[in-house]
Amino acid sequence: MADAKHALNRDVILDGDDPFLDASDIERLMLGESAPAPAPVIPQAAPVDADRGSRRFGAGSTLEADVFTDSYQSEPAAPAPRQAQSLDAEFAELQDEFMASQASMPAGEALYGEIDRESADQPVPRISIAAFCERPETGALVHNAAGDRRLAKAHIDVELGGLPAAIERYHDATTPNLLIVESGMRGQGLFEQLEELASVCDPETKVIIIGAANDIALYRELMKRGVSEYLVPPMTPLHLIRSISDLFLDPDQPFAGKTIAFIGAKGGVGSSTIAHNCAWSLSEGLQTDAVLVDLDLSFGTAGLDFNQDPAQTLGDALNEPDRLDDALLDRLLVRCTERLSLFSAPATLDRDWEFTPSEYEMVLDKVRRQAPFIALDLPHLWLPWVRDTLLSADQVVVTVTPDLASLRNAKNLFDLIASARPNDELPKVVINMAGMPKRPEIPVKDFADALGTPPALVLPFEPQLFGKAANNGQMIHELDPKSKAADGFAHLAGLVTGRSAAPMRRRSIVSKLFGG
Repeated sequence: MADAKHALNRDVILDGDDPFLDASDIERLMLGESAPAPAPVIPQAAPVDADRGSRRFGAGSTLEADVFTDSYQSEPAAPAPRQAQSLDAEFAELQDEFMASQASMPAGEALYGEIDRESADQPVPRISIAAFCERPETGALVHNAAGDRRLAKAHIDVELGGLPAAIERYHDATTPNLLIVESGMRGQGLFEQLEELASVCDPETKVIIIGAANDIALYRELMKRGVSEYLVPPMTPLHLIRSISDLFLDPDQPFAGKTIAFIGAKGGVGSSTIAHNCAWSLSEGLQTDAVLVDLDLSFGTAGLDFNQDPAQTLGDALNEPDRLDDALLDRLLVRCTERLSLFSAPATLDRDWEFTPSEYEMVLDKVRRQAPFIALDLPHLWLPWVRDTLLSADQVVVTVTPDLASLRNAKNLFDLIASARPNDELPKVVINMAGMPKRPEIPVKDFADALGTPPALVLPFEPQLFGKAANNGQMIHELDPKSKAADGFAHLAGLVTGRSAAPMRRRSIVSKLFGG
């Protein structure tokens, strides 16, 4: 009985909360129950004004001296702005503290609050941004946001000095695409400085004010004067990034699906199988459209796993990415189910398939316009385009087997991803083929300790089930919907999307006979 209880190949562990396991199994395999999560810090967002227009900050704005009541005149005087100077020397130590605070928090949380894990953040285009902060803490936050993957194309300068420094800087210089200015002032003093700033700003320049008062009257008046956005701390770098993205979002292409990158810690760990089954469970369980992109151009197996043999593949799109439009993309995508589409790999060795990272980026950016979720099946290679695709994804899933090579490689991946994506949660870890007979294995606890996060899913070694599904061109749920592996993939789909999958309806014999 004891042996049966500890046979890992009989259980699927679902993020430490598996209804199929008893409490002792969870404690043994998943490091015990985690402490209750602290209440999330709700950022103070500026109130939404239904009358907000699209007035541009710049010449022609009208300033009124008597807009506000006496409450603004009785406020304490704002502190004198600091001298403008290089930000690097001023807040280098505080930046280290900021990053240390980020690293010490649970995955998905940041210094000023909790990250929205479900939203898909669009990258900001190639724009110039200048930030003038009054407090080093705000400068550290902007500096941290500047290193985020979503702002990789933007050029960002950060200085101290606030509004006076910005006014002085652009008396004889062209203003950037976006100005971020921090000011603790309110009332007439703030409006006078904004008028002076408007006189030196180009009409196309957008302005974000970081203030100290969450006041609806102040917010409305700033909008009337052409300010693009008004933010009030506390906030995370993601809140600032999303505010910037909203200002420069392409109105012709406002939608972008959430990308989920699947990669194996080494070859042969089953990352493609995880990606394909998760994509299927995501589309069918969540009842949402999804696209699976097989990026292993030479050896991709998505076509085999879904029993598809398309005439045109991802290779055709990469050959001429400039010609790829929605109509052509619709012809290249193969519909596997009512909601899941496949962008299959050529899976041939007759050419080297050498494309630049920018060509992959162009194609994947257009695929993101097709569905709410995009599953990227990455090959076990380390090339510039693989690295860029992995680091730019909204979610990352790393598949491992319980051996030393997988642990080492996964740790290297985690270190890279954590340093390059400080504002994103850690990757999800899937331990595959656990409990293989006669094979020594590294315990789940050691994986969790080394990577800093418990595995999201542990799949048992079931060669009969997975082998039959692969040979039949079926997904696990299609072959055996009652298996724990099928429930595991549904659970993983819920984790990477931030949604709860509804139980899939299992058809009875009567319904099958009558086409129900």
